[in-house]
Amino acid sequence: MTKGWTKSDWRAKPRVQMPDYPDQAALKGVEAQLAIYPPLVFAGEARKLKKQLAAAAEGRAFLLQGGDCAESFSEFSADNIRDTFRVMLQMAVVLTYGAKVPVVKVGRMAGQFAKPRSAGTEVVGGVELPSYRGDIINGFDFNAAARIPDPQRMLQAYTQSAASLNLLRAFSTGGFADIHRVHAWTLGFAEHDKAERYRTLSNRISDALDFMNAAGINSETAPSLSTVDFYTSHEALLLEYEEALCRIDSITGQPVAGSGHMIWIGDRTRQPDGAHVEFCRGVLNPIGLKCGPTTTAEDLKVLMAKLNPQNEPGRLTLIARFGAGKVGDHLPRLIKTVQEEGANVLWSCDPMHGNTIKAASGYKTRPFESVLREVREFFGIHGAEGTIPGGVHFEMTGKDVTECTGGLRAVTDEDLSDRYHTACDPRLNASQALELAFLVSEELSARRDEPKRVAL
Repeated sequence: MTKGWTKSDWRAKPRVQMPDYPDQAALKGVEAQLAIYPPLVFAGEARKLKKQLAAAAEGRAFLLQGGDCAESFSEFSADNIRDTFRVMLQMAVVLTYGAKVPVVKVGRMAGQFAKPRSAGTEVVGGVELPSYRGDIINGFDFNAAARIPDPQRMLQAYTQSAASLNLLRAFSTGGFADIHRVHAWTLGFAEHDKAERYRTLSNRISDALDFMNAAGINSETAPSLSTVDFYTSHEALLLEYEEALCRIDSITGQPVAGSGHMIWIGDRTRQPDGAHVEFCRGVLNPIGLKCGPTTTAEDLKVLMAKLNPQNEPGRLTLIARFGAGKVGDHLPRLIKTVQEEGANVLWSCDPMHGNTIKAASGYKTRPFESVLREVREFFGIHGAEGTIPGGVHFEMTGKDVTECTGGLRAVTDEDLSDRYHTACDPRLNASQALELAFLVSEELSARRDEPKRVAL
């Protein structure tokens, strides 16, 4: 992507949110081992995703990005992968109906193991230890041995990612993703006593599928109805791992991040002269950039120029994460900056990270209403600015957890302790994620039906 760039250049830049490994010899050994392993994803897949994201930026598609806050070694199972994949398919069907455009499905899966932390240490019962930074770096258990960064964990993360991708590829093409099967699962959700507004939309989807079937368009005559493109993504936080899996595309000769189809830079690691920006600017993959309240217009200009110097469509996704009630304070000025620069970007909304609170019970949670409010504000501002809200980015799981309050099933503060399984941040459960998809679908449908602006 950038002339003169090498995959190790980041090592000369300031680094934040990364561990200091006490055993450097062990680290070098793991990096050397990963460097000869096959890449987890391939350049052609990343290029295909980039084209689809370019369509989303123009309103000809819509990005759905979702999955775990941080993947876990202990909770790794085929059932968990299946359940999250299934909910994302259900969400995609609902969003497709509302937007009337293809939905680009990107999981926070098969690589989302590392997490930035607000503090380098944590205190429990008067004992202070290094913070847990994700299973790829150290252990969750609160003891000194578990919290030592261990490079061997990168090998386990690679193995788990490879197994996850193998299963996801099978699910995507083996009939599990058949649109009729997926919608049948959604019908069960719509039968809930309080789901009348969603039942209407669900019935409309059923009618559309019945009409297509009557017209002879079904999984047998149109195989594309039973398969999907599904991509993986993660925050490119642990750069030793990213560098070790970086490869050269045999077709274009460009470097590609072999760890995931799309990688993103977090709000805490987007320093224009930092190590994370330096690594990401050189690979051909689509890049996400989290934009929080402290993102300045000047920083955004520099970051867009560094991460997408050729202004390539589909290359850069700006993921807005401000918090409910704050979108109007920040998003318009960033939209203006993008317009002034004439930059090609895809705008996506992350309504999770700006809405984390501590419940009275002591658990970290996210109120469903706050998540929904931020999404609505995101759509409203893009409507007012005449720009395109091209995607959403959720932390979610296919399991029936109780980590975020509210939603159709009305999870309360008192319920949080029942099934609070996340190792880091609270996730939407399957019901909340699907409910949010119905509500976003309504926003997309309303936007589609709005009279188009005419330039004077």
